Amino acid sequence: MLPLAATLLAGQIWYMLPLIVAVSLVYGATRHEEPRQIARHALSTAMWMLIFLGGVFVALALVSLWV
Repeated sequence: MLPLAATLLAGQIWYMLPLIVAVSLVYGATRHEEPRQIARHALSTAMWMLIFLGGVFVALALVSLWV
């Protein structure tokens, strides 16, 4: 479990959060014009990306424990 905690605290993974926020807002703004709809769409897109990327991260962490 220590390598997983070290990876989370390494700092490089935290660059993902502003990137997800920026991509979600731009994607929401290309789909809608009203700020409320943009925010709603951006939130759902950000949650989807976090869940997907979190799943990829967990899968890779499990594979790295095996190898």
